[in-house]
Amino acid sequence: MSRRVVITGLGAVTPLGTGVDKFWEGIKANKIGFSFVDKFDTERTGVKIAGIVRDFNEEDYYDVPGCFDKKEAKRMDRFTKYAVVAAHEAITDAGTDFSDIDPYRAGVIVGSGIGGIDLTLSEHEKYLEKGPGRISAFYIPMMISNMAAGTISMKTGFRGANYDVTTACASASHAIGEAFRKIKDGYLDAAIAGGTESTSVEFTYGGFANMKALTKSDDLSRASIPFDKERNGFVLGEGSGIIILEEYEHAKARGAKIYAELAGYGATCDGYHMTSPMPTGEAAGMGMSLAMQEAGLRPCDVDYINAHGTSTGLNDKYETAAVKLAFGDDAYKVKISSTKSMTGHLLGAAGGIEAIVCAKTIEEGLIHATVGYKVPDEECDLDYCVNGNIRQEVRAALSNSLGFGGHNATLCFKKVTD
Repeated sequence: MSRRVVITGLGAVTPLGTGVDKFWEGIKANKIGFSFVDKFDTERTGVKIAGIVRDFNEEDYYDVPGCFDKKEAKRMDRFTKYAVVAAHEAITDAGTDFSDIDPYRAGVIVGSGIGGIDLTLSEHEKYLEKGPGRISAFYIPMMISNMAAGTISMKTGFRGANYDVTTACASASHAIGEAFRKIKDGYLDAAIAGGTESTSVEFTYGGFANMKALTKSDDLSRASIPFDKERNGFVLGEGSGIIILEEYEHAKARGAKIYAELAGYGATCDGYHMTSPMPTGEAAGMGMSLAMQEAGLRPCDVDYINAHGTSTGLNDKYETAAVKLAFGDDAYKVKISSTKSMTGHLLGAAGGIEAIVCAKTIEEGLIHATVGYKVPDEECDLDYCVNGNIRQEVRAALSNSLGFGGHNATLCFKKVTD
């Protein structure tokens, strides 16, 4: 049995703003969501700029059914709070609580790359100062990366497949892909899927900076510049992107608003290096090809690629190579842009907000620009939409996510047709 899967709800917490409307308006305005790091002395890491969520006030959700009260908030790490709020928005947007579905056929699959790292640091400080007896009894259940998915289940009553996917920067896209397959193959009728991450602690910045992954730019407009020859590392971001996936006939029967169809999912592994993508782009290219094949599309049918596009030297040129392998001559015709030019890299949440971008792109017929680009790179010679937004019909779009360890995930979205 193979069934169609559609997107009927969206929820976001991002450096461009909390809520999908604020996020998408920022994207359309080519707004840069970066700010200067002010939680610690940046001289120690050299990292001055980040994609920090500035407008998330947990107190605003204390009296919101389906979110959390003050007591609950004290027992949730920030990455879980982001996910709960984004999931609540997505469910509200979907216009149903899915109470007509058997709760064991409604699932939650939400990824996170690093989980509660800020809590780990604060509890470790207690341990060093006062010994193991002072570690919080809530440390473990607050820190573990599956707790976002678990907490969303507690809030929604969804009792079907529920787990966390941790594949570094591909976590959210893999989570969405796995949820897609569960519905397509008949194991679920609806699912909450996406990713979440909270990163604003010096320890995280230091780790990424020491491996030369982060930019040390002090220019907000030139910090994240995917595919630009002067790119020198990504901007670390945080937040959550959650979507509601639903079996098409169920969505149609209830008159749901449908943003797009999720029609294909390609998952591969480079098997090459801990942090560097495969130079030939072979495995990432195969992921794109598999996603298109499952969706019943040819490269010429795809109008847009939301690139992983991190603004690192290796990723951007190797992802370019992967697109050329998957698309052949059509690689020079497809429009490509990087959301990370405005949000930074949300790690395990990146694929979640980028799936939202693809859904809105198809809905509105607007391809956003890759912002900040100035200097062409001969190794990155495709159409990265560097001259502003493009208004055109988008029949199909791909979203790429490539994680440390060689984990590749590509999602294929289509405009819904009967």
